[in-house]
Amino acid sequence: MHRKALLTLLKEHHPVTADEKAMTQATIEFVEANPACFERTLLIGHITASALIVSPDRQQVVLIHHRKLDRWLQPGGHADGDPDSRAVAFREAEEETGLTSLKLVSPAILDVDIHPIPARGDVPEHLHYDIRFLFEADPTEPFKLNEEVKDVQWVALNTITTRTNSVSVLRMVQKIN
Repeated sequence: MHRKALLTLLKEHHPVTADEKAMTQATIEFVEANPACFERTLLIGHITASALIVSPDRQQVVLIHHRKLDRWLQPGGHADGDPDSRAVAFREAEEETGLTSLKLVSPAILDVDIHPIPARGDVPEHLHYDIRFLFEADPTEPFKLNEEVKDVQWVALNTITTRTNSVSVLRMVQKIN
């Protein structure tokens, strides 16, 4: 079963808030109920994966300014059929930042989040069931932008709220200290 590895990771995850616990349980139920959960053609929602990228001293994180959503977020995106959420998070982080020094800090899930995505064109509003992992990178390595990203920056933890007030991003940042 191609969903088994993700279900195992989700069941081993230890959420830090009641909201994240509820989202983790809802994600488990979604994955169990939907064999096509890794496909964006599943229009009710699908699995995505993200990377919270930190500096080795854990004082900075990478945020991207997402072109379509016009918000500062962590890098991440669609699984597009790949059931390996860690690999998806790595691929998306590399594509959206251009960083080649990325290293997975832990194979465990850092965070789970479910968030609505607005309707766009012929794609209805749907949910992203986002599986997040912690990565580290060299803060001296230059970024390379792609078409999905307006900007990429290292952001000091003590100034992160100047870029984002997203509860889910701030929840992840609290976990790295």
